[in-house]
Amino acid sequence: MLDVTRILSQIESGDPQAAEQLLPLVYDELRKLAAAKLAHEKPGQTLQATALVHEAYLRLVGNCDAQQHWNSRGHFFAAAAEAMRRIVVENARRKKADKYGGGWQRQELLDAELAVDSMGEDLFEVDEALTRFAAEHPRAARLVHVRFFLGQSLEEAATLLGVDARTAYRDWAYARAWLRREIDRPG
Repeated sequence: MLDVTRILSQIESGDPQAAEQLLPLVYDELRKLAAAKLAHEKPGQTLQATALVHEAYLRLVGNCDAQQHWNSRGHFFAAAAEAMRRIVVENARRKKADKYGGGWQRQELLDAELAVDSMGEDLFEVDEALTRFAAEHPRAARLVHVRFFLGQSLEEAATLLGVDARTAYRDWAYARAWLRREIDRPG
């Protein structure tokens, strides 16, 4: 895993070949994480794990104009989780747009097709609440990102983020309560 950290440092210093060396080292793990995340989406999801990984990777290392700074492998994967979250939310917003059918989904009805509105506001409410939570509690928000959007267990997330398991449990309990309160709040 030191190779990943070394290559991340090379990317930060502007080495153009470093990004090419990084992808083979992290691709399989990112692919598994993306597949786990998309497995929890509603049926009819058109975003594929491979596309999610590629888009997230391009956002992380493909933009040469924006300086990225990763302190460790865990920091890189936390950034990948955040990128995947944003991509899934953007995809849901795009699908909800009138231009793309406004959230209508095709349903088979005998041999014909019928469009019905099946998109809920849940994803948007969670995203807004998580954004507010991240502003107040960044460490706990990173834990939520890794748990929800990379599909990691609490122990795996703690290891990935470099925090003690007990700290991760406390952060997780607090985050769940905080987010539940925000999402259930009327208005």
